Amino acid sequence: MTGLAVAPSLVVNGRPATLRPDRARRLSEALREDLGLTGTKTGCDAGDCGACTVLLDGAPVCACLTPVGRAEGRAVTTVEGPGLAGLRASFLRHGAAQCGICTPGMLMAAAALLAEVPRPEAAAVRAALGGVLCRCTGYGPIVAAVVDAWREAPPAPGPAAGAAVGAAVARVDGVPRLTGAALYGADLWKPGGVVLKAVRSPHPRAAFAFGDLAGWAAARANVACVLTADDIPGENRFGAIPAYADQPALAEREVRHRGEAVALVAFEDDGSPASLAGFPVAWTPLPAILDPAAAASAPPLHPRRPANLLVEGRVRRGDAAAALAVAAHAAAGAMRTGFVEHAPIEPEAGAAWMEGAVLVIRATTQAPVMDRDETARILALSREQVRIIPSAVGGGFGTKLDVSLQPLLGLAVLKLDRPARMTFTRRESMQATTKRHPAAMTARIGCDASGRLAALEFDGQFDTGAYASWGPTVANRVPVHATGPYRIPAVAARARAVHTNNPVAGAFRGFGVPQATLLLETLIDRLAAAAGIDRLAFRRLNALAPGDATATGQLPGAVGIGACLAALQPRWDRAQAEAAAVRAAAGPGLLRGVGVAACWYGCGNTALPNPSTVRIGLTHAGAIVLHQGATEIGQGSDTVIAQIAADALGVPLAALALVGPDTALTPDAGKTSASRQTFVTGRAALAAARALRAAVLRLANAGEGATLLPGADGLRVAEDGRVALLDLAGLQPDAAGYALSATETYDPPTAALDADGQGAPYAVYGWGAQIAEVAVDAALGTVRVLRVTAAHDVGRAINPALARGQIEGGIAQGLGLALMEEYLPGRTENLHDYLIPTTDDMPEVEAILVEVPDPEGPMGAKGLGEHALIPTAPAILNAIRDATGATLAEVPVLPHRLRAAIRAAGGGR
Repeated sequence: MTGLAVAPSLVVNGRPATLRPDRARRLSEALREDLGLTGTKTGCDAGDCGACTVLLDGAPVCACLTPVGRAEGRAVTTVEGPGLAGLRASFLRHGAAQCGICTPGMLMAAAALLAEVPRPEAAAVRAALGGVLCRCTGYGPIVAAVVDAWREAPPAPGPAAGAAVGAAVARVDGVPRLTGAALYGADLWKPGGVVLKAVRSPHPRAAFAFGDLAGWAAARANVACVLTADDIPGENRFGAIPAYADQPALAEREVRHRGEAVALVAFEDDGSPASLAGFPVAWTPLPAILDPAAAASAPPLHPRRPANLLVEGRVRRGDAAAALAVAAHAAAGAMRTGFVEHAPIEPEAGAAWMEGAVLVIRATTQAPVMDRDETARILALSREQVRIIPSAVGGGFGTKLDVSLQPLLGLAVLKLDRPARMTFTRRESMQATTKRHPAAMTARIGCDASGRLAALEFDGQFDTGAYASWGPTVANRVPVHATGPYRIPAVAARARAVHTNNPVAGAFRGFGVPQATLLLETLIDRLAAAAGIDRLAFRRLNALAPGDATATGQLPGAVGIGACLAALQPRWDRAQAEAAAVRAAAGPGLLRGVGVAACWYGCGNTALPNPSTVRIGLTHAGAIVLHQGATEIGQGSDTVIAQIAADALGVPLAALALVGPDTALTPDAGKTSASRQTFVTGRAALAAARALRAAVLRLANAGEGATLLPGADGLRVAEDGRVALLDLAGLQPDAAGYALSATETYDPPTAALDADGQGAPYAVYGWGAQIAEVAVDAALGTVRVLRVTAAHDVGRAINPALARGQIEGGIAQGLGLALMEEYLPGRTENLHDYLIPTTDDMPEVEAILVEVPDPEGPMGAKGLGEHALIPTAPAILNAIRDATGATLAEVPVLPHRLRAAIRAAGGGR
C-alpha cells in the first residue's frame, strides 16, 4: 500500500480523527463530509468570505483553502469545539448572530485573537475579523461581543408574563447558530443519494443543442442520469407573481441570460469528482439586448410583451408640469444605478427525498408556500404531494424569494426514486440568481419662495433582465414612493420594468425604492440650496404630517417622519460644526462633509392581498405551541412574533414552544419580504394568542383579569386568590390535534390603485432618516464614511436590540450600494472581485429608535427591514457633495467617477 492510500489522522476538537485517504481534499469538505462537523460553513471555496475559518494549532485558517495533508498530525478546532462558552454567551448577549452563516468563522477568528489578547480594543477586533464577511449585522454587534467576551455575565432572566414586548431579549434561535447546530441548506442530506450539478449558459443569449447525452453519461461511472427540459412532467415555468410566470426550470432550445440552466446531471454521492467536463452541448450565440435603452426597439424576448415592456407603474396627482413652470426654485437631474448582488454568505443549497408519496424538499428559502406551489406545478404534483421545510437561511435579502433549485431537486428525486442534494457554487449563485434592478432615472422638483415643495416629475427605467421575477412589484412600488416622505401637491411619476438579456433582476431590500430615493434626496439637497434653507430644515418643513395626503391620495396613519428628522437635529448641528472646524484646519484635498436623507416605506404588498395565518395550540399536557410560518432569515421574526404571542396570551416567553415554517405543519405566513412579517404575521399572532386566551378563560370559567400559569405539570389559571389546574386530558382533540387551539388570519386593509395610481396601497408605513459624515480624499477619489446617525420610526420596538441590529445591517448594505458594489456579468462573479463592506469599511453607527405607534400594527409596531437601508446611500452622496461640491449621478461612487465629478465641479471646495 502506498503512502497516499493511508488515511490521514489529526486531532479535531480534542479527539483523534481519521479522514478518507485524500490529502489534497479541502479540509472544509473533510470536516463536513467525513466527520459531520457542518458548523464549518462554505460560502465561496476561495478564501474570500471566511465562513469556513477554523483553528489549526490555534491559528485561524480558511478550511476551504487548507488541504487535508497540511492538517495531518495537527490540532483542528471548529465551532463545535470546546472553550467557546464565554464568547458564545457574549455573542448571544449582544445579538451578534443574525442569519448566523458567518458566525462560526467569526467565533473562530475571535477565539484566536482572545487567546493572544484576552481584553482587546475594538480596533484590534476589527483587524482580526477583517477576513470574515458578514452581510447582515454591519459588524458592530460582533465587534462589541468580542470586546466584551472577557466579562462573565450571568444569563439574563427571561421577561415575565406580559413583559416580553419592548424587552431586548436574546434571540430564541440564537444558541444553535452559535454552536454549529443550526442546519443550513447544505448541512442536511440523506445517504445513498445523488449530487446535482447544473449545466449553465456562458452566453447572455444563445440557441443550444445537445449531443450524445446517453453516451456521455455511460462513459462516466459516477453519473446516475442527465435531465433536460424534456424530462419535466408539468408546466416548465415559474415566477414570483403567477400572472407573469415566464421562467423555465430548465431552458428549452434557447437561453435568455448568462447562467441559465439547460441540463441537470445527477452524480453518485460517493465522494467521487462531480465534473461537467466535456458535457455535449453546442451553443449558437444570438443577438442579445444588453442596453435597456435599446429594449423598446429590439425584438421582444417574450411574445406577449411588445417593446420588451413588462410593466409600467404610474402615479399622477395634480398638474406637475404646470406647477413646475411657476415654481420659485427648481432642480433637475438624473441618476444611474447598476446591478447589485445580494451576496448572502450562504449560496443556494438544499436536499430532497421521498416520504411515502410526498416529495420533501429542505432548502434555503424566504417563501416556502410559494416554493411548494411552483414546484408542484412544474413537477405535475398536487400541493399535498410536496412538502417544503425551510432550512436555516444564511442570508436572503430578497434573492431567496424566487424559486431556484427546488424543482431541480424534486425532478431528480422523482426520476431516480433516490435522495438528492445540490449546492450552488459562489460563481453560479452570482450568475443564476436575481439582482437589484439597475435604474436610469430623471426627475424635476420645484418649490415656492418659502421653500414648500410644489411639484415633482419622475421617470425611471428599470432593467428587469430576462424574466419577470419581481419586476412588476418594483415598477408599481417606485412611483408610489418617488415623492419620499414629503408633502408634494402635484406629482407625475412613472416607472417601467423592461426586459433585456441581462441577469434577472428581482427583490432586493427595498424593491426599487433605494434607487428612486438616491435621485430624489440628492435633488432635495440642491433645491434646499437654491431656496437658501438648511438641508435638514428644508426636509422638516416639507415632511408629511398627520392629516396630509400622499401622492396616491392616501392619509397614512401614525406618520413618524417628523419625529425622525427632529431626532437627528442635535447630531446635525454638532456634525455641521465639526465638519466646518475640520475644513478650516485640514490641508488641501482632505475634505469633510455631512449629508442627510429621509425615507418612507410601505410595509407589505402594494395594493394587493397580503395575508398571514398563525396557529397557537394548547396540548393535552398543557404545553403551549406556536405555529408560525414566517421564515427567519436573520431579521428576528422567530423571536419578535413569539414575543407578541406571549404577551397577548399572558404567559412568559419561555413558555412557548415554536414550530417554524413547514408547509405540512404551519399555516401560510406569507413571504419574508417587504418589511411585512413583524406587522402582518405579528397581527395574526396577536389575534391567535388572544383567541386562545379567551378559550382558556372560558374553559376555566375565569374573567379577563385572570393569570395563566404554565408549568411542567400543565396550565393553571389564577383568579382572586384561587389557582386551578386545567383538566385538559379529557378534551377531544380539535381539528389541529390540540386540546384547545386558535388559528387566525390577518390581511392588511388596502385599496387598489386606479389608472392614475390613486388609492391606499399600504396599511402601515415605516419612516426613517439618516445623517452621514464622510472624509474625502479628492486626489485619490476615495471616500471614508466616519459616522452614520439613523433615526427610524418602528411604531413600537418589539425587541430594541433586534431593531438596532436591522438598522446597522441596513446601513452596511446602503454603504455598499453607495461606494463599492457593482455586479458586472462575467467579471465580478466572486467575493474578491465583487466587494461588500468589511469590518474596516464600517463607520460608527448610532441607531435612534423612534416610536410613533400605529394602531394597525401589532401593539403599535411597524416594519423596519427595508427602510433601514434606503436613506444611507443618498445621505452619503449628499455628504460627498457637501465636502466637494461635486454632483454625483451614478453609483457606486468609485474613485474614477468621483474624481471626474470633482473636476466637473471645478476642483471641489
